[in-house]
Amino acid sequence: MMTEHSPDLEFFGGIDTHSLTHHAAVVDTLGREFDDREFAATPAGYEALKDWLVGFGELVKVGIEGTGSYGAGLMRVLAGAGIVVVEVDRPDRTARRLLGKSDPLDAYAAARAAASGRATGTPKSRDGIVESIRCLRLAYRSAVKARTQCINQIRALLLNGPADLRERLAPLPTATMIKSIARLRPATDLTDPDVACKLALRSLARRHASLDEEIGELHRGLSELTQKAAPQLLDRPGVGVQVAAQLLFTAGDNPDRLGSEASFAHLTGVAPVPTSSGKRQHRHRLNRGGDRAANNALYTIALVRMRYHPPTRAYVERRTAEGLSKKDIIRCLKRAIAREV
Repeated sequence: MMTEHSPDLEFFGGIDTHSLTHHAAVVDTLGREFDDREFAATPAGYEALKDWLVGFGELVKVGIEGTGSYGAGLMRVLAGAGIVVVEVDRPDRTARRLLGKSDPLDAYAAARAAASGRATGTPKSRDGIVESIRCLRLAYRSAVKARTQCINQIRALLLNGPADLRERLAPLPTATMIKSIARLRPATDLTDPDVACKLALRSLARRHASLDEEIGELHRGLSELTQKAAPQLLDRPGVGVQVAAQLLFTAGDNPDRLGSEASFAHLTGVAPVPTSSGKRQHRHRLNRGGDRAANNALYTIALVRMRYHPPTRAYVERRTAEGLSKKDIIRCLKRAIAREV
């Protein structure tokens, strides 16, 4: 391993990120190992790692594995210092089985990916309004899941609870049922299963009401942010607040990192994959890669338009008459919607 510093040489860095430490490595233009070291995943550690990298010579590029999670803080520090940062994908399982795995090996692999040009993706900057949207949507989706779990537990308790309570509350609409359960006044003898059931039901109903309020507050915040970030996106048919929020987060605060609308289509998993072979030529199938949450957002837009958007309905009828299946029509629609948004 070479350790001599030279200001005349070009170097490439690679970083394997973890929750408590980051392991950095440096290679030259030919991919030869130069040096590696471990740093703490703290603000002071980020600065020390940056100073260590630039001390070798001309630092061309740094590849970081996990820029969207453990490496987010380090990525901001390096990018803020004017260092070119690229996102490195985790090595595939075949390579890991053949070459083994350790922090230095992963760091050198990231450095070589940056040096060879195999890693070219620009990380999301995560420093603008889209990052605010991501934070709110994370809390919103969590609250929605918790509310769904809450109502399922209420219905399960009613099913096995006191018969009189079940007959009185089960037929009611959900909102009315929740309000009625929240007003229950169970006795104090918790050794009685009926009393314990009523107390549990009241607790769940009040939790459901609290989650309802929380979801409404978060939705209002998301509506305000998405309207401010991309009002023209919300004006498109079939695009609601949640769909717009997901598409904005997928593009990031620096959408210029995507070279073209085809790059966005590939990122969202709607770029058609060729499946031609032998006599079956000019065939394509659905792309199962990319950001699946963004793919689902485009799928939602397609379904809404297929039902309520006259031009889309006419397109579906025409393509169906040409012999295309519904799956192929939806694939074509998602690709066209990706181009539009």
